[in-house]
Amino acid sequence: MLTHEKYVIINYNKFVYRAGVYVKPKSINSLIKYMRDKKGIAINGSTQKKKLRYMGYFHGYKGYRYCYSPSSLLPYTGFNELQAVYEFDMGLKAILYPQIMFLETTIKNYALENILKQSGSERFADIYTKLLNDYKTFPVGSREYKESITKRMNVRNKIYSVISRDYGRNNIVNHYYDKDKAVPIWAIFELLSLGEFGNFLSCVNVTVRKNISGDVGIKTSVDSDGKMLEKIVYTLKDLRNSVAHNNTVFDTRFKTGKVNNRISKYIMSELSISNVTFDTIVDYIVLIAFVMSLLKCPKTQIQQFIHQFEDACDNFRKNVPANIYSKIIYTDTKAKLTGIKNII
Repeated sequence: MLTHEKYVIINYNKFVYRAGVYVKPKSINSLIKYMRDKKGIAINGSTQKKKLRYMGYFHGYKGYRYCYSPSSLLPYTGFNELQAVYEFDMGLKAILYPQIMFLETTIKNYALENILKQSGSERFADIYTKLLNDYKTFPVGSREYKESITKRMNVRNKIYSVISRDYGRNNIVNHYYDKDKAVPIWAIFELLSLGEFGNFLSCVNVTVRKNISGDVGIKTSVDSDGKMLEKIVYTLKDLRNSVAHNNTVFDTRFKTGKVNNRISKYIMSELSISNVTFDTIVDYIVLIAFVMSLLKCPKTQIQQFIHQFEDACDNFRKNVPANIYSKIIYTDTKAKLTGIKNII
């Protein structure tokens, strides 16, 4: 089953839940007629009909008819252009997925190393008491203090919730619970989503945060409070979730909030580039490559990742007119990629 925003695709014969109402999708023939007669998109032949059926109505046509906002429609004149945008998006997800998974695993491992060292224990109860105490940096009773305490309790409750959820489904959880032992922190990290891990980091005290950040390679001059890594994790988690759930990524519509400008300033300063706003997918490519460089990943690995994106853009340009390409791939893309290449 494919999902896209509020739409759930079942098939062409069943009802679909859309914006709170069950509606029956258009038949493939009526959809083709609608695209041709109402939207002026040339579509003909059994091959294009088959491709449209593969894409689906909501996940395909409805999802790819615009860029970022439904008010910014892409000026398609033929089905091949729509197909090119769809294939570009699918190609991006194939390029992004392994690198995002790599970063998620690596960052968690760096954090785990420091947490075990500083706490002297792998029990979450000990770590919760000893290290998840960032709330102490605020005056007792202040708004920040209360918010920090609430976030800390939410992290604790979420961890116990995912352990309870996965008992009976996860062999590691079963192993420890059946032996009446606490699930160790390294196993808990395996259960946490990237966003939940970001919440965990936000509750850790500043000393440990700065140690983790330094191990990752982030400069202390731009990270006096140790919050940079947490903000990077939050930035990546929306993209990670969209890629993992096969949602649209080419136009960054997956963002659930504004990306913290400390990340933009850090990248722009280090790469000598401008206009890193995360309103275009190349900024996420640059961020991933930049973090990989901080982690001292092999240069060939980072270069291959960048080249894959460049090749995808080149192929995309060959298959769509300039007025579509320029709405998706901005004119400063080459300069940004050159910036990251220069520091590798």
